[in-house]
Amino acid sequence: MSGRTLLARRSWPQVPERALVLVPVGSFEQHGPHLPLDTDTVIAAAVAEGAADELARRRPDEPVLVAPPVAYAASGEHQSFPGTVSIGHQALRSVLVEMVRSLSAWCGRTVFVNAHGGNLPSLPDAVARMRREGHRVAWAPCRAEGADAHAGFTETSLMLHLAPDRVDMARAAPGNTAPVAELLPAMAAGGVAAVSPSGVLGDPTAATAAEGERVLRRMVEEVCALIDGGAPGADGRLRRIRAGRR
Repeated sequence: MSGRTLLARRSWPQVPERALVLVPVGSFEQHGPHLPLDTDTVIAAAVAEGAADELARRRPDEPVLVAPPVAYAASGEHQSFPGTVSIGHQALRSVLVEMVRSLSAWCGRTVFVNAHGGNLPSLPDAVARMRREGHRVAWAPCRAEGADAHAGFTETSLMLHLAPDRVDMARAAPGNTAPVAELLPAMAAGGVAAVSPSGVLGDPTAATAAEGERVLRRMVEEVCALIDGGAPGADGRLRRIRAGRR
């Protein structure tokens, strides 16, 4: 990740016309005793920056920039844990809506790159609203096939690759490893603390930086593929176009 696509490092005359702007969307919430509170934001930014570098290489005719991440989002399910800062769904929708309106004054299109599942349904709602207003905006998830839910093997591996000095593997321990679908009723009533006192959903103990590098590469490839050849659905989420469909 070169940093040459970062919007924050430019002055206004250095901002190209009609650029594609990727906006990382993360959170500021507990990630167990071993990971930092900004884990989702670090991952979202890394995926967006990696995708921007690759897209800039593939298609030099469309400038690509990465905006500063949205770090405060909807994390109410983690509010029982100290350190969590959540602005809630209503405020998050308003932030995303106003960002798109502002960005649309000078950029060609906007794609939010989301790394926190708790931001749903705010993100799809905001993007769908902006599309109805005529703005060129969509969103893409940071997905990893087979990933566990929260602060487990997948996120810990990613952080060991991206920020190893901020991971305390001496404090890493298995949390609740049950399928998320089984935990949802209890989580809806009492948040993550109701099903995992440590805040971990999964098992981080076998995480490795090599796995994190592999997962990040797959996430970047997926986001690039969606931006290159995908199309937004009614909720604004980019999806691959099936063969034979127009």
